[in-house]
Amino acid sequence: MDEGNKLAGFGISAAVLSLTNECESQLASRYEALKATCEANQYKVLAAFAKNRLSDTHFAFTTGYGYDDSGREVTEKIFADIFGTEAALVRTQIVSGTHALSIVFTGILRPGEKLLYCTGAPYDSLWSTVGVPVNFSTTPPELRHGEGQGGLADFDIGYEQVDLTESGLIDFPALEKALEDPDIRMAAIQRATGYSERPAITIEKIAEWARFIKERRPEIILMADNCYGEFIELQEPTNVGVDIMAGSLIKNPGGGLALSGGYVAGRSDLIEKVAYRLTCPGIGGECGLTFGQTRTILQGLFLAPRTVMDALKGAILCGAVFKQLGFHVFPGLDDLRSDIIETVRLGTTEGLIAFCKGIQSVSPVDAFVTPEPWEMPGYSDKIIMASGAFVSGSSIELSADGPLREPYNAYFQGGLTYEHAKLGVMSAAQHLINEGLAKA
Repeated sequence: MDEGNKLAGFGISAAVLSLTNECESQLASRYEALKATCEANQYKVLAAFAKNRLSDTHFAFTTGYGYDDSGREVTEKIFADIFGTEAALVRTQIVSGTHALSIVFTGILRPGEKLLYCTGAPYDSLWSTVGVPVNFSTTPPELRHGEGQGGLADFDIGYEQVDLTESGLIDFPALEKALEDPDIRMAAIQRATGYSERPAITIEKIAEWARFIKERRPEIILMADNCYGEFIELQEPTNVGVDIMAGSLIKNPGGGLALSGGYVAGRSDLIEKVAYRLTCPGIGGECGLTFGQTRTILQGLFLAPRTVMDALKGAILCGAVFKQLGFHVFPGLDDLRSDIIETVRLGTTEGLIAFCKGIQSVSPVDAFVTPEPWEMPGYSDKIIMASGAFVSGSSIELSADGPLREPYNAYFQGGLTYEHAKLGVMSAAQHLINEGLAKA
């Protein structure tokens, strides 16, 4: 069967297929290089499973408070070993990456202390937690974030940020000046790009950032938002000096099988404080049902290195194809990568919507649905999202989204298999061509 017949029913033209295959052949050496990282991470995961003597008895369903949940305990030991930390909190009660990060901030920081973001403003959904902008007394109500919702400002915890340089790097001179503030208790970075065009922060740069701060203020707690970054490189932020990090199980580490949840990994004293925020003082991590998800969480973790590699291959292909179609893409084909996201600048509302329609139309779930912009909770602009996933909102499954604001970027990520990611790239391109917004 020729390739054109394989794609029957998806409406992919011969021109789009040819362009995609040409780009794919040019990327063969890039794809080959990803295998070594995938292999190393796969063996690291397996070693943690073996060390902690994972057994099918750990998959039992517990009830009530969740005391003595052996499956939960072994899961958290496995995560800690994989990420090279003293402890981890892996819970179904954590509803998202944003929630995981929020309980880190609110669990550790105390009144009078400050959080310093070193990669500019965090992802939009965190603005209400950290208080962007901070000064509620001088900020118009319509621009305030988090007032009265239990964000940091409500508890007299300050927020400052150091913007990245024009080239998207950590501004070390500005950071050094910011560290003069004695109230800074925690310094944080966001590894992934978020809704921006800046580069993801590589492990090498995270290590440089960690050394810089620890040499000047060793008492400051270093935190990394690791969403979209797990298993991209051979090391994680906690291997290179970061004290605590957090992420979502329906992104990279869940491998597409985890139904919900998030994780926090780091120093044991910090994890204990976060656990008290997740539940309540006096109980901490001693309670919390896994609701029968131990098997899917750990099976997803087992698959995660390979799944992340396929998603990364799809992101690289997306960049190559849309560059050939004349769009600005980021990262560029030769740029170092440290997350699974590829940004395509569509330039118009119509282009962004067409791109997302293309992704949705080849989804395994809800392919018949037409994505529409909506006011998504936690965001200041309408968001359009294509995510026909087995797990709702999972961004390790093939998805694309973006805010309806200039420059109308689509953020392409995920793909449980490379073949699906490739089809998504072709479909997005075809939808733009069909609507006269691109030429093959």
